[in-house]
Amino acid sequence: MRHKRTAGRRIALALLALTTSCGVVAGAAPATADAAVTPSLEFANPGSQALFGAAYAAALDNLLRTNTIGYDARYDKSGLLDPAVGLVRAGGGYDQPWTRDASVNSWNATSLLSPALAKNTLWAVVDKDAAGALRVQQDDQQWDQVVWVSAAWNHYLVTGDRQFLDNAYRAAGNTLTIREHATTAGFNTTYGLFTGPSFFNDGIAGYPAPPADATESVSTGSSPWPGVASGMYLSTNEVYYAAYVNAANMAERLGRPAAEIAGLRTKAVALKTAIDNHFWNRATGLYNYQLLADGSPGAYQEGTGLAFAILFGVADPAQARSILAHAHEMTWGMPDTYPHWDRYSAAQPGRHNAIVWPLVQGLWAKALARQGDQNGFASETARLAKLATGNSGFWEIYNGDTGVVDGGYQRLGDTVKFHWGSEPDQTWSATAFLDMVHTGLFGLTFTDAGLAFTPDLPAGWGDVTLRTLRYRAADLTIALHGAGATVGSFTLDGRAVAGNTVPATLTGSHRVEITLTGATGVDRDGDRVPDAQDRCADTAGTVAGCPAPGHLEAEDAYNTGGVKTNVNHTGYSGRAFLDGLWAQGAASSFTLHRTSDGATTGAITLRYANANNDTRTMTLSVDGRAVRQVSFPKVSGSWDDWGTATFADVPLTGRDPVVTLSYAAGDTGSINLDWLEYHGS
Repeated sequence: MRHKRTAGRRIALALLALTTSCGVVAGAAPATADAAVTPSLEFANPGSQALFGAAYAAALDNLLRTNTIGYDARYDKSGLLDPAVGLVRAGGGYDQPWTRDASVNSWNATSLLSPALAKNTLWAVVDKDAAGALRVQQDDQQWDQVVWVSAAWNHYLVTGDRQFLDNAYRAAGNTLTIREHATTAGFNTTYGLFTGPSFFNDGIAGYPAPPADATESVSTGSSPWPGVASGMYLSTNEVYYAAYVNAANMAERLGRPAAEIAGLRTKAVALKTAIDNHFWNRATGLYNYQLLADGSPGAYQEGTGLAFAILFGVADPAQARSILAHAHEMTWGMPDTYPHWDRYSAAQPGRHNAIVWPLVQGLWAKALARQGDQNGFASETARLAKLATGNSGFWEIYNGDTGVVDGGYQRLGDTVKFHWGSEPDQTWSATAFLDMVHTGLFGLTFTDAGLAFTPDLPAGWGDVTLRTLRYRAADLTIALHGAGATVGSFTLDGRAVAGNTVPATLTGSHRVEITLTGATGVDRDGDRVPDAQDRCADTAGTVAGCPAPGHLEAEDAYNTGGVKTNVNHTGYSGRAFLDGLWAQGAASSFTLHRTSDGATTGAITLRYANANNDTRTMTLSVDGRAVRQVSFPKVSGSWDDWGTATFADVPLTGRDPVVTLSYAAGDTGSINLDWLEYHGS
């Protein structure tokens, strides 16, 4: 039995101690969520716990606390909501349960973690026509309605709820009929494809010219552009394909007539054939992004489209391998669309162009895991974990080159490009990470018969346990040992089980143990330490594979309470500086990976900006214990100027002590932070 406290737990306990003193500890999950115990993720490797474990906990909090709201009769147009259960909103800047968001979030995580909450959220975006028939509402564009079908099928597979399935099939059938007969964003019989904007790009910044123009003169949205409305896009047609497949699956489970089922499958096959004929580009080894009505192809990269091609089975095995070999990822993950359109640049990326949305990252990571690309999956998952732990949670959009919170640029007509904000607490960013863990790392695969496992544990992450995961009537603790994607042994409560599956009829508490082999020996962070021996396999550095404590950039710290990266002032080093140390509860934590583990004292130097008219104070803590209040004198009247403050005799113990700077009770805070240096043994 292990009793040694890991660095990840030390960070968590340190922050718990600090936030308790500031009165901002998060409360329990709201009563609108299911009563089941919230799962927890525990890594034996302290570095993995500090990165992935912390991100997982933050994602759970985002979904089940921050973005779970109470029942609202305004959203009960279907008449199927349970007034005793809440629903999931789109995020911090978006209070509604938009159709696309509701669907994606349920598919990613909510159906598993809180089935009643997911069901309410899915019904919250369904209404009725004049005759009382159920249909998925259309918020803005056609894919709002269509993606719901696949989310509803997934909800059934996770829960086994037959009553839900019956209503969902009626809503799906009515909705697909509406789309097939639509005069705008409908079906193009010439190409056998559906028209209208791409699944993810509701802004014109996500489209090249044509169909856009150099100044985006018509609208910032994509639907008003004639070329977009009549164009055909990869991801949209893949979403339709999946909807037909899953509607057929629904019909089959419900015992519908054979001709009805065959009709849906025939439409799916025809659409898949058309996608392959009109979008696959042998020259690039990828699917094209767009096909304009005049037949002009668009050999650009669409992140969701490439992910869907693998996840929905549009790509055959050879095409899937080609996609992985030729797709371009940016420094911080798979971009929405790529490359930069001529009207954008690395300095000013478009809001939907050459920029990273975590939702797209999550889909791509799932596709990588599906293809057995262990290193690609590990890298994409680590990127999102770093983006979340470095920015007080899950934001809407990040700069693909720097990882800084960035909403991207857009324009309307001849006006100067305007810079969008990136909203905090974005739900589908959080559920994207939850899905990386559940269906990527643990390989959870839901079927009528039960829950199957195809896990993928990268080398260097260490053994990991997912505790108290609720699956139908069972509470599961799932432990992964070793590394790789090949299952060496699979036991349920100590007994070997064939097929790596637990039955859907399982009840009560059970333990699943999986031993994995076949991990590839690589060095993801390029520090010349193999991942299997690397203390910090997903962070470059110079001390036993970890960042050297002699200089740690603040943007790489574990940040909470609203602290995030920014670049709106000059003079900082690295990729960015930190702002947000402006309210009680804000904190930045640095893990000092030392070469020794004995007790010692050392000096901490912080580079900061203070343009206030007075000296500001913060609390310096080590491993959750306050050392003392520290002062930061005014540097100048400009936030572009930086100074340093050194604090001697800071007590440290252990190989990985966590030093935290926080805005605690009695502090005045309100500084920006650039880097930390530790001088000692």
